[in-house]
Amino acid sequence: MSVVAASIDAADKAQEVADEVSFPVGMEVSREIADALGSWWEDRRSIIQPSEFILGPDNKVLASSYADGPLGRIQADDVVKLITFYESQ
Repeated sequence: MSVVAASIDAADKAQEVADEVSFPVGMEVSREIADALGSWWEDRRSIIQPSEFILGPDNKVLASSYADGPLGRIQADDVVKLITFYESQ
């Protein structure tokens, strides 16, 4: 399984986040890209809302989460538990 991220931020701003993590960060995500990802686009502010997906080895979505703020986002320790569970099956 892999971790990736996507951001609407311009490359220089998104790079600040990318520099702090060990996975790829997509930058300057448009509405069209958000739609292709299956993410939740907010028209009012033209932003992508937090949309988290856990993909299996075949790239099938095993779990997803959508949030319009800090509540409801998948926590890292929960991701580890979920991936450990899937790998044990």
